[in-house]
Amino acid sequence: MTISKEDDNEIQKEKLRLFEEEEEPADFEKAIVAAGWGKFHIIVYLLSITSGWSSVFETTTMSYVFPAAECDLNLNLEHKGLLNAVTYMGMISSGFFWGYLCDTLGRKKLLVAGYFLDGFFVLLSAMSQNFTMLMTAKFFGGFIINGPFSAITAYLSELHCAKQRSHVQMVLGVIFSGASLVLPILAIKVLPLDLKYVVSENFVIYSWNVYLFICAAVPLTSAVAFIFLPESPKFLMTTGRNEKALQVFRKIYRVNTGKPESSYPVKVLVDEIAINQSKNHGKMTANRTKKEALIEGWSQLKPLFRRPYLPKILFVCFIQFFTMTSLNTLRLWLPQLFQAVNDYQQFHNESAPLCDMMAVFKVNTTKTEEIPQNSTGCVVNHNNYSVYTNSMIVAVVTICSYIVASGFINRVGKKRLYSFLGISSLFIGTGSVMINTLLAVIVDIFPTTLRTISVSLAMMCGRTGAASGNIVFPLLLEVGCAPPFFYVGISSLGCALLGFLLPNTELKPLQ
Repeated sequence: MTISKEDDNEIQKEKLRLFEEEEEPADFEKAIVAAGWGKFHIIVYLLSITSGWSSVFETTTMSYVFPAAECDLNLNLEHKGLLNAVTYMGMISSGFFWGYLCDTLGRKKLLVAGYFLDGFFVLLSAMSQNFTMLMTAKFFGGFIINGPFSAITAYLSELHCAKQRSHVQMVLGVIFSGASLVLPILAIKVLPLDLKYVVSENFVIYSWNVYLFICAAVPLTSAVAFIFLPESPKFLMTTGRNEKALQVFRKIYRVNTGKPESSYPVKVLVDEIAINQSKNHGKMTANRTKKEALIEGWSQLKPLFRRPYLPKILFVCFIQFFTMTSLNTLRLWLPQLFQAVNDYQQFHNESAPLCDMMAVFKVNTTKTEEIPQNSTGCVVNHNNYSVYTNSMIVAVVTICSYIVASGFINRVGKKRLYSFLGISSLFIGTGSVMINTLLAVIVDIFPTTLRTISVSLAMMCGRTGAASGNIVFPLLLEVGCAPPFFYVGISSLGCALLGFLLPNTELKPLQ
């Protein structure tokens, strides 16, 4: 009896099907390694540039707006501190909310919706005509941006294997630092313009309004970009949608290797719902309604407030509080300090010790022929070239810090790198690396079901420090020039010492 060619093909297909059924299911680490690293990840990083910029723009734009808008909005030193702090207050108020939604409803939806909403509130801040309106817009902008920030951190980490994951936060750090470089470049082109366009009696557009309008394009671009990206395969596995997760892995494999999706070697994924239940990480059910997802999401938070996770979350939150207190207080006030130096030199035609030049903060009625003024006598110094170039130098140093750190992070380890950088975190570059290194540790020590909420909580505590620091800093400036710098320095050195107690999580697979 002979077997036809067609029958032989059917037999081979059946053998292949039986082989696939008997194949041992692959966990996330095996599946993502099999998908490779390449073009897909580069595309995601490129599309994430505006995402990282959105977070920095939301917290930093006011630092460059102040010199141009202080006369139009009648801003004093305390007003500036509040405007720097109010964005963080918005972030603090939404820490639980966004992390909870992201860990239950997914990364992609939150990224798209979050960046669209953030773009709306940036546009609202650009149309502000008084201090109250600007404060309100910045608060809600902070409330919104907290979600996409946490989601992008988890999303990028969940597209990498353990060996590559430690570089994710460093790449994000470079992106964030790039935003710090873009802002002064944009400022030097737009803010010095003596622009006044009267739309109506109650609506006037100045150069700082145009500056904020341009900044609104960044989150809106991010929202559009993430429409075309897939959901996190790790999140899909955790929620029982293994077939969709396999589709994502196959897509990553095809883009990275150029081979057809059918040749992707992994055919079956492990059942993460059963694994999570056995480890008491919280119940996750496939094919849930949104109401069921919210109910289960609340129950999934309980492990975070019990051992072994409670001591860990308290510790990382404590460190993040003081890290962001020191970094974001000094970072957001640096343009104002540069402005003080610039104004002193403009008004006096000479330089002086820093403490003497910082006294220019209290000089708001000095008149010179070169400095234009409005009808109230408030001085607007448009000759701010040195302010923006100094800010660019700080941004370049920060980018270099991340490049150096990314080269050493796997060699010296996240824990040791954090402690080493803490010693020298009195300047902006290493302080920024510290924050993102700690986030990399958080991603490693918490499971997927708690990962985004853990990042959100740590950042909420950090932003509490940033908000309080920006309120206290102008008060300390009025006392003298030494107290504000001691305040920043002591916070940084405390974080350096605590860094030695961080757990070692090198090359640990994602849970």
